[in-house]
Formats: sequence, structure tokens, C-alpha cells
Amino acid sequence: MSPKIGVLNISDRASAGIYEDTPGQACLALLREWLATPFETDYKVIPDERVVIAAELRRMADQSGCCLVVTTGGTGPAPRDVTPEATRDVIEKELPGFGELMRATSLKYVPTAILSRQLAGIRGRTLIVNLPGRPKAIRENLEAVFPAIPYCIDLIGGPRLEANEAVMKVFRPKA
Repeated sequence: MSPKIGVLNISDRASAGIYEDTPGQACLALLREWLATPFETDYKVIPDERVVIAAELRRMADQSGCCLVVTTGGTGPAPRDVTPEATRDVIEKELPGFGELMRATSLKYVPTAILSRQLAGIRGRTLIVNLPGRPKAIRENLEAVFPAIPYCIDLIGGPRLEANEAVMKVFRPKA
């Protein structure tokens, strides 16, 4: 059975069909490029509603069995940006290093990275990672943290994910 990865685009406008879901698709394209392990996806576009986001994260982790869930959008300071709050509502352990590295990486490109609030955490055997909402920033941020993701999933009892080493090097300690 193939591992399952959840991609959750959080956007009022994309969920209403006002504009195309490019952030979620960009995220999925990166995962397909970087992972050598075949995987199934659980993919959704939902509005910026804290209760809806939390319910969807729980569903992807608990019912769908995703080993990894990446969210896009809703991590800024605007009143409707509630992805980190919804994520904190469902995770059991926060992994602050993910957010720290993503902000540090983004600061190389834009001074407004200090406004970003993305984070990561664990729910059961699921790693949840909040990413920004723009495809360029998604690539920059996910590229920075991805080398640690497969090993993190190993540590929480998830399936072994192998990277396409020609394009993405991941880190696992020597056995």
C-alpha cells in the first residue's frame, strides 16, 4: 500500500472558485518531483475557517491516514489567516524548528518574512507542515525543511519515504 500525503490549500477565494488553486498544485508538483516513493494524495481546497481547517486536518490524519499533511495559505497576520491556530488545535507536539527555518529562509528573499507564522507539528503518526500561500514561497520554504521530513516521519512511526536524490537530498543518520 502506498503512503498517503495530504495537501490542503486554505483560501477563501480558491475554495469559492474565484481563482485557480495554484498554491496546492505547486505543492503537489514539488512532492512528486522530490519523492521517489510512489504516494497517494488526499487533496482539498477549503476556506479560511479555523473550525473547518482543524476538522480537515483531523480527518486527513485520523481517518485518511496521511503520513504528511502540507497546508498552503493562511499563515500571515490578516484577520482571516487562522491556519496556525487551527493547526495548534489538532497537533500533539509542535516542532518549532520548521517555522524558524522557513522564516529564516524567506528573510533571504523578502523583509516581510517576519510576518509569517507557519509552523509544524505532529498528530499521531502524521506530520503537519504549514506553508505560505504563494508558489514561489512554497518552493523556497518546503525546499528548506524537506530534508528533515522523511526522517521525522520515520521517527513517528510512519512509512519510509525515499527522495529522488538527483533533485532532493534528505538526511537520515547513519545506522
